[in-house]
Amino acid sequence: MNAVPARLDHLVLATPELAATVTHFTERTGIAPVAGGAHVGRGTRNYLVSLGGSRYLEIIGPDLEQPAPSAPRPFGLEGLAAARTVTWALSPPDLDAAVAAARAQGYDPGPVRAMSRRRPDGTLLEWRLTDGATAHPSGLVPFLIDWSSSPHPTTAGLPVAPLLELTATAPVPDEIRPLLSAVGAELPLAEGPVGLSFTVNTPRGAVTFG
Repeated sequence: MNAVPARLDHLVLATPELAATVTHFTERTGIAPVAGGAHVGRGTRNYLVSLGGSRYLEIIGPDLEQPAPSAPRPFGLEGLAAARTVTWALSPPDLDAAVAAARAQGYDPGPVRAMSRRRPDGTLLEWRLTDGATAHPSGLVPFLIDWSSSPHPTTAGLPVAPLLELTATAPVPDEIRPLLSAVGAELPLAEGPVGLSFTVNTPRGAVTFG
């Protein structure tokens, strides 16, 4: 099994304190994430780092410049005590076909929703993704994303920290493996508490985040 999953789009590092986590990442790696933009109405914004190729890391947290959203912020931000890698995204060749195939195998990744945000330079990014209560709560099963004709975040000249490895643990790995298969994903999975961990190559050597 490859250390980096095929068709990996991005990893999600969620944090209750965005500025502090960006500073911590910079101090550990020597690489400063760049501002991605705000998710208007959802109460979040993000910072980004390329993981090499068309893969990237999204560091997401509360946007204190926005009014409090009417619904809970995504990725369980209100319940986080510290930064944590909460999930990952896969970019299949055909999003709708991938959703249908997963459902045919007994796993519903959730409804497909349209989203957008503007980069600091004003460029509008638009994408569709699976998002719903039917997705596995562990975050180990990736959500699915389609950028279609929109610019991909990695086209914005992001700083690069090549991804060396993505791994995961689960109390019962055999319960997760069929769900990964249903969405066409491979992920090294060992027994342990629920968790995702990734390692990047940086000017300060290989650095691992959980």
